[in-house]
Amino acid sequence: MVALAYNLLSLTSECRKRAAAKHLIERYYHQLTEGCGNESCSNSWCASSVGFNRMDNNAAAVKALELYKVNAKLCDPHPSKKGTASAYLESSAHSNSACSNRKMNHKDVHSVRDNFKDVNYLTEEKIYEILDICGEKEDYSPLIRVIGRVFSSAEGLVQSFRRSKPHTKEELKSLQGKDEDKDEDEKEAAACSATAMEEDSPASSSSSRLGEGSSGENDVQKLAPDEVSVDIEAVRRVYERLLSNEKIEAAFLNALVYLSPNVECDLTYHNVYSRDPNYLNLFVIVMENSNLHSPEYLEIALPQFCKAMSKLPLAAQAKLARLWSHYSAEQIRRMVETFQQLITYKVISNEFNSRNLVNDDDAVVAATKCLKIVYYANVLGGDLDMEHNEEEDEEPIPESSELTLQELLGEERRNKKGPRVDPLETELGIRTNDCRRPLVPFEEFVNEPLNEVLEMDKDYTFFKVETENKFSFMTCPFILNAVTKNLGLYYDNRIRMYSERRITVLYSLVQGQQLNPYLRLKVRRDHIIDDALVRLEMIAMENPADLKKQLYVEFEGEQGVDEGGVSKEFFQLVVEEIFNPDIGMFTYDERTKMFWFNPSSFENEGQYTLIGIVLGLAIYNNCILDVHFPMVVYRKLMGKKGTFRDLADANPVLYQSLKELLEYEGSVEEDMMITFQISQTDLFGNPLMYDLRENGDKIPVTNENRKEFVAQYAEYMLNKSVEKQFKAFRRGFHMVTNESPLKYLFRPEEIELLICGSRNLDFLALEETTEYDGGYNRDSRIIKEFWETLHSFGEEQKRLFLQFTTGTDRAPVGGLGKLKMIIAKNGPDTDRLPTSHTCFNVLLLPEYSSKEKLRERLLKAITYAKGFGML
Repeated sequence: MVALAYNLLSLTSECRKRAAAKHLIERYYHQLTEGCGNESCSNSWCASSVGFNRMDNNAAAVKALELYKVNAKLCDPHPSKKGTASAYLESSAHSNSACSNRKMNHKDVHSVRDNFKDVNYLTEEKIYEILDICGEKEDYSPLIRVIGRVFSSAEGLVQSFRRSKPHTKEELKSLQGKDEDKDEDEKEAAACSATAMEEDSPASSSSSRLGEGSSGENDVQKLAPDEVSVDIEAVRRVYERLLSNEKIEAAFLNALVYLSPNVECDLTYHNVYSRDPNYLNLFVIVMENSNLHSPEYLEIALPQFCKAMSKLPLAAQAKLARLWSHYSAEQIRRMVETFQQLITYKVISNEFNSRNLVNDDDAVVAATKCLKIVYYANVLGGDLDMEHNEEEDEEPIPESSELTLQELLGEERRNKKGPRVDPLETELGIRTNDCRRPLVPFEEFVNEPLNEVLEMDKDYTFFKVETENKFSFMTCPFILNAVTKNLGLYYDNRIRMYSERRITVLYSLVQGQQLNPYLRLKVRRDHIIDDALVRLEMIAMENPADLKKQLYVEFEGEQGVDEGGVSKEFFQLVVEEIFNPDIGMFTYDERTKMFWFNPSSFENEGQYTLIGIVLGLAIYNNCILDVHFPMVVYRKLMGKKGTFRDLADANPVLYQSLKELLEYEGSVEEDMMITFQISQTDLFGNPLMYDLRENGDKIPVTNENRKEFVAQYAEYMLNKSVEKQFKAFRRGFHMVTNESPLKYLFRPEEIELLICGSRNLDFLALEETTEYDGGYNRDSRIIKEFWETLHSFGEEQKRLFLQFTTGTDRAPVGGLGKLKMIIAKNGPDTDRLPTSHTCFNVLLLPEYSSKEKLRERLLKAITYAKGFGML
């Protein structure tokens, strides 16, 4: 035990020596970079001296170490010095002399009190008291030192700005002013104790002291999950008053630089939050600083703070999200802008590429992780719908009857762990799709500069491997735009196709069966529905895994080879047939131009399952469909039921009628005379009655129960009436997409964009991105005349041109600017029509002799184009 005690004393002594050396080196560094503030300083190694040659931060750090070794001269900070780092170091350096002078006269004690060296945590009242004293003397250095000391100490900041609560006896005793009740020796002991704490580097040793007492834990037990012990309003008032003073503002910046590395160490190695949940107060206080997004913070202070904040355990992140969810939209937006500005600053100030990945930038990664907390706060604080969830499929999606590659090799199937779910989402018990309207629009969380430099193939690899040392931005899909996410989904689909292809090859070698690496569909153009749906039904029943193979379509009697273009036309033709109102599977609303499931359709559920498969295959094979569903269909596919609000775009007339019912100021029962029985018409126009409640025809709708009537009406129209049809449709869709990160990456409105493409056709953007081949270039006569002709076309003619050239009349995700079209020369002037390779978006254009001939030949080609042939 004696030896152990001796070792501990030696270790303590060594730590104190290192701390003292660190303080001296820091003083030299700030003397070289900031100076002492004395304009007549004669120290040649001080930035304030005349003729001093300025040096950068790295050179100053090296020189500071050299000056420490030779015990060079140190300046005392001048009272007019504006910086706070030097003032803070001065208070630390003087702590040794304060403790060593065991006999202090009365004047010295008052000097200590005037400098507030006994203040180790702050309250709003204490800040104003010090501020008033400094204002009277026109010297803010005492306040700067206090802020530097407290805001650079994790322990001091955690204890600061606490909300009012009944005080313990010890607290009351400290509040009564110990200096007036104690004798001179007690005053000296208190001063020495305070300075000793400063000397022992409180920021770095906070982890050993935080959480030792039970008061912090008891405080947290009394708090709700979305509460902290900080008086947030008091913090805001203090910041508002202090940040207007330039001299004081710099104190927060310098303190944050000192604080952040120690906090990161506490959270990484000392598990400090689990011992004292009040540690979260520190992050709440710092994030209230409205100047965090200013340029001074972006270089060092904010990146270091983000790194520390990203180390918070999951429970702490969830508590922060719950707390911030009560903030206003403007306060949430301020935090979003803070992290977004840091990300953008780092992206544009570095040259990221395939060799220097943005994924390896610690500041960008840390800021993105912090932004995720704000994102879920934004979701929690928005308009939530947690109740109306679709029921899961009763029958599991059938798996392949064939052995997988992993099973052939004696391994378990990797994909059985199910779709990915964000851990913070699970901790909060919330999903993005539960939010109908967030506090701040989701679009404000997208960072376009980041999307431009992100190497999506590398990022997708990190996403699938899930290694701790490599971060993937696909784990934070809110920061990615639809184009980038679509590229990630494309990689996932392609890799899955290649995996199925390899499995098929291996299986054929093991079992000796015929090799069939593709999902082959051979169809007749005049019987496309019968041929395609019968074949897909057989595959869905026998071996659903084949649906995840690459689609290969062949039209009987035609020579086209499917490199993507034939599949595009196949989907286009299938959609036209399926959604034909004469078939009766879907109804069409002329006012909204939308399709809806026909509740009285004669088709069986299997037909709707096959339509779901077709939609899933279109996404899986990166094909755009001309499908017009209301948004509620995509919300239902993502697991949310339709509600009254969804009627706004699904059935606007009914929505308006029900809205007027809810807002009616007279007597609903007497004036409207409606009951809980509603009517619909079947395919033949016959009325069908339905009771929203038992004996609904006998229950009048009144002012008291009209909300229930509206809710049940919407429930019937959007859910119950089409329950069988939609469940079958969703089941088919999930047969193809159940193992895809689709639900993890995309919101309902983005799913619609993924399936239907963009409705906005910007042909100027297409002109900018088009490439030329075979002798043509942007300045060729025929090319200039071509674009003049195309821009003069009407909307319908432009859609026909897109259909002719690309196989679809819709723009891809991101608009026509993302479409890589090539115009190639196809010989000299001729009477032949232009042709195209829809698989590769290539237009073969002869060099016509006149603009009039070009227009006539092009219009004829796009108007009568149908079928495929070999050129």
